[in-house]
Amino acid sequence: MTRFRHLVARDLLTAWRRPGDVLLVLAFFLLAASLFPLGVGPEPQILQRIGPGVLWVAALFAAMLSLDRLFAEDLVDGSLEHLVLAPLPLELAALAKCLAHWLTGGLPLTLMSPALGLLFGLDGSQIAVLAVSLLLGTPSLSLLGGLGAALTLGARRGGALMSLLVLPLAVPVLIFGVGAVEALAGGAGSSNALVLLAAFFLVALASTPWAIAAALRQAVE
Repeated sequence: MTRFRHLVARDLLTAWRRPGDVLLVLAFFLLAASLFPLGVGPEPQILQRIGPGVLWVAALFAAMLSLDRLFAEDLVDGSLEHLVLAPLPLELAALAKCLAHWLTGGLPLTLMSPALGLLFGLDGSQIAVLAVSLLLGTPSLSLLGGLGAALTLGARRGGALMSLLVLPLAVPVLIFGVGAVEALAGGAGSSNALVLLAAFFLVALASTPWAIAAALRQAVE
């Protein structure tokens, strides 16, 4: 586990040295969410109705902005070959990379979501459910994004291809995340949607590191 922590710390240090990458993700999330009220008008009922969907879609696209660099730089500088040959299983190395991606992307997006929820007129309970849904859903986005980044590693126009691979896989996360807030607004409980989000994350956690490792081995060969 020491090697696992060191790999996570290395990626976090790299992100710290290049804060512009993290700020770009946060700025995109903020601007994308803020433009919708300007486009649809200030009607509170409309904003409250579309708010959860807008914030979730903005978070999905924002999380994908930095995915193309998740393994690409390691491939260019030769670090990827060391990861493949290192004593740490490649599956754990892939999981560490995805964890670092979430800590520098998904987690800040989740922390920003309550303020943007106020922009759409969501009440306190809706904002709380929105934040919990993002906390459960964004790790799945990082894992799915890691799989897409590994499968398209070294490909021409890999960013566009990765989007085509990841977006369909992320649809259940989007549906359950938005559904949790909408169920609460409709008077039903949000627990079912949140449980499904958690279950999806556990399935992704158990399966995607193995698929990412296989794709990375193929890329190195």
